Amino acid sequence: MISLATDTLTHQQIYKLLIGSVIPRPIAFVTTLTEEGQVNLAPFSFYTIVSHQPAIISISIQRQNGRLKDTARNIIHQKEAVIHSVSAHNLTAVNQAAKPLSYGHSELPLTGMTLVDSSSIQTPGVSEALSRFEAKLFQHIPISNDQEQVIADLLLLQIVHFHIDEKIYQDGYISPETLEPISRLAGSTYAKIGELFSLERPE
Repeated sequence: MISLATDTLTHQQIYKLLIGSVIPRPIAFVTTLTEEGQVNLAPFSFYTIVSHQPAIISISIQRQNGRLKDTARNIIHQKEAVIHSVSAHNLTAVNQAAKPLSYGHSELPLTGMTLVDSSSIQTPGVSEALSRFEAKLFQHIPISNDQEQVIADLLLLQIVHFHIDEKIYQDGYISPETLEPISRLAGSTYAKIGELFSLERPE
């Protein structure tokens, strides 16, 4: 067993160990609105469930040279977002939204996706996702390093409206086989669901 203290590692080494070990990671494809009403789209894999009552998910967005990324900036200002699932059929389009653009320039033309109005918030979603969550900002937690520099923004988002495609919804459950979710591994590597099996918890 290799043992490594974090204070002996570079930031890049720690990053590689984390993204190579904490896998597979679900991908949140997020739409937000700029202050001028422009639609921003971006994928993030530092994403998970926090609680179900209330329904809260978390997205951690890393800063670049101390600057807020567009998605974080928009969520903090507008206090809402739409989070979409990423499936095999739309991964290529989602990946196009990862291209760096200057603030205020929408990734929508790069993706070829279609906007759809939300039911409970102003921010629109995209119709190509098999599920999407309308959400409002529950809490913003800046993450600082040892030098007290903010290096990431942890965003807790409370879901206020679910949109689920009928073909993935069966008897109150989401079918993973039909959803075909894509997960992020390390680097440019992604994964599909493999073998499914059940294991009951002990009573």
